[in-house]
Amino acid sequence: MGFTSVDVEDDQFAYRYDTQLLIDRRDKDLDEEEIADYITANIEGNSLIAAGNEDLVKIHFHTNEPWKVLEYCNSVGEIYDVVVEDMIRQSEGLQG
Repeated sequence: MGFTSVDVEDDQFAYRYDTQLLIDRRDKDLDEEEIADYITANIEGNSLIAAGNEDLVKIHFHTNEPWKVLEYCNSVGEIYDVVVEDMIRQSEGLQG
């Protein structure tokens, strides 16, 4: 299982939405490094983790634009177990 982690910034609330999902292989092998490189280059955020293999990749990313992560990941495979949590609401004791 591969593992790529990138931390762009230290401010925990610079990016509000904790975006997590799984990507299943659709018609070609998944490449967690390629996926991580695309997200890092094209979607602003931090705390990226892309871990998996050619059949399944787990994504964890803090961003203010979670829909961009979902749109891109859906273009490379089947996405499921999608969770987008508002970390600012959670820090205030509210439902995320």
